[in-house]
Amino acid sequence: MLNQFIVSFVKLLPKPVVKIFAQKYMAGEKLEDAVKAVKNLNAKGIVATMDVLGEAIKNKKEAEDAKNECLQVLDAINENNLDSNLSIKPTQLGLIIDSNLCYQNLCEILDKAKSYNNFVRIDMEDSPVTSDTIALFRKLREKYDNVGIVVQAYLKRTYDDVVALNKEGSTYRLCKGIYVEPAEIAYKGKEEVRDSFLKILDRMLDDGNYVGIATHDDPLVIGAYKMIKEKNIDNSKFEFQMLYGVKEDLRDRINKDGYKIRIYVPYGEHWYAYSIRRLQENPQLAWYITKSIFSFS
Repeated sequence: MLNQFIVSFVKLLPKPVVKIFAQKYMAGEKLEDAVKAVKNLNAKGIVATMDVLGEAIKNKKEAEDAKNECLQVLDAINENNLDSNLSIKPTQLGLIIDSNLCYQNLCEILDKAKSYNNFVRIDMEDSPVTSDTIALFRKLREKYDNVGIVVQAYLKRTYDDVVALNKEGSTYRLCKGIYVEPAEIAYKGKEEVRDSFLKILDRMLDDGNYVGIATHDDPLVIGAYKMIKEKNIDNSKFEFQMLYGVKEDLRDRINKDGYKIRIYVPYGEHWYAYSIRRLQENPQLAWYITKSIFSFS
């Protein structure tokens, strides 16, 4: 209850104040900021996925602008010889206003990625677009092999979705999930979500699908390590993934242990909504911000 109150309080703070504390978790507002961040990660033997911040757009012009920026990211990755792929949000490319427009935008992005021998990951957003996102991914998979999808362990439907998608040779990022969803469709307990995550991961590995194990949760990392060892899974069948600026000690430990780790590197002008979701996911960070605010008074 206190944590939720703190998150609500942080939402009331002026954007410039939130930005001070959010900067650790985003590369910056410009593409060159993200390029610099990825170069630094690559120098440590860590790979990346770049993300242009922003979600549901209001019109086709905004979708076109988002598509063009994604194309610029792919160009920058190629020009700078970065070890990075691209993550995109379908609503940013027009999924809600025109699903065919979104598909065409993604085809253009995937064509460019393919020309660079690169890969695009379709992020999963909140539950109203889950089915549409999966349908979009399936349609793209008919034409492209350089596209993957994100699934969220806290949604009760996800295990069944994965069972079906595994048969199609899908590649995944498996995460807990961050959007606020009703209890009817989402697990709410910490252990419930962890159990679901490991159950889904177990099925992915058994079925031979490539998975990005996306978590900052030590018990899940330990559980994944154990599963990988017991099943004798080759390192080419999985990687670990984490968010930029989060638990860098864990990131470095995974890297030192010899496992591939990919960092999600967000950048852009639309940083506020992303920052608030990070605070919702980690109320302890919101508490830190709140204490810092009052310490200045």
